[in-house]
Amino acid sequence: MADVAFLGLGVMGYPMARHLAARGHHVTVFNRTTTKALGWVAAHGGRAAPTPREAAHGQDFVFACVGNDDDLRAVTLGADGAFAGMKPGAIFVDHTTASADVARELAAVAAESGLAFIDAPVSGGQAGAENGALTVMCGGDPHAYAAAEPVIAAFAKACRLMGPSGAGQLTKMVNQICIAGLVQALSEGLAFAKKAGLDTQAVIDVISKGAAQSWQMENRHVTMADGKFDFGFAVDWMRKDLGICLSEARRNGAHLPVTALVDQFYSQVQKMGGGRWDTSSLIARLDD
Repeated sequence: MADVAFLGLGVMGYPMARHLAARGHHVTVFNRTTTKALGWVAAHGGRAAPTPREAAHGQDFVFACVGNDDDLRAVTLGADGAFAGMKPGAIFVDHTTASADVARELAAVAAESGLAFIDAPVSGGQAGAENGALTVMCGGDPHAYAAAEPVIAAFAKACRLMGPSGAGQLTKMVNQICIAGLVQALSEGLAFAKKAGLDTQAVIDVISKGAAQSWQMENRHVTMADGKFDFGFAVDWMRKDLGICLSEARRNGAHLPVTALVDQFYSQVQKMGGGRWDTSSLIARLDD
C-alpha cells in the first residue's frame, strides 16, 4: 500500500480519495475549506493537512482534482505548494481538467526537482467517481505512469497512457468535443419527437438498439424529457472545458464549428439560470 495525498475534495475528489482509503492506501487530504477535509477524515480515516506542501510531505503519490489551471498552480507551486514538500522520485497525478499547456509547464517544473508529473483527467462524472468506475486518460513519463497506474486503479475502470505530458489533457478535450455534439443531437431528437406526437420512451427503446445509441441516450433521456437536470456534470464546468478545447483548436488549427455553437447554447442555458444544471439541460433551450 502507498502513502498518498489527495488535494481537492470536491464532488469528484471526495469519492476518489475515499476509494484510495478503501483500498488500504494511507491517505492525507487537503482542501481549501478545512472543515471539509476534517469531515472526510472523520468519515474515512487518514489525516488532514493545512497546506498542500504539508499534505505532500513524504508521500509516494500526490493526487489532485481542482478547478482549473490557476487552481492547479496554486496547489503545486510556491512555498506552500505540493512540489515544495514532495520527496525526490515522488509522483504527482493531476486529475483536473486543465489545459495541455499547464500540464507541460508543471511537468517541466516537477522534473527540475526530481519529481514526476502525470496529467490524468477523468471521464465518467460524479457517478463514475462515486462508483470507482472512472476512465482516466494520462500523459507523462511511461515509467512514472507504470508506477501510478495500480494506485489509480482504486477509482478507475479504465486507465491508459496516451503519450507525453499534455496528451491526457488533449484526449480529454476530444472527449468533451464528442459529448457536446452528442448531447445537442439528443436534445434536438427528443424535442422533435415531442413535437411529432411520438411516445419518446418508445422512440428511445427502438433507436437505442441501433446506430444512434450512446451513453447519453441510455442514461439521460428520461430525465431530459422530464426537465430534470440535477445529475452529474454542471454547465459551468462544461463551458470551462469547452473553452479549453476552443483555445487549443485556435492554436493547432483544428476546426470545431459544432463545439463553438454548442458552447454558445450552454451560454444561453447559463442565462436561463442553469449554470449548475447538468449538461443534458441543453434541451431546456428547445422547450416551449
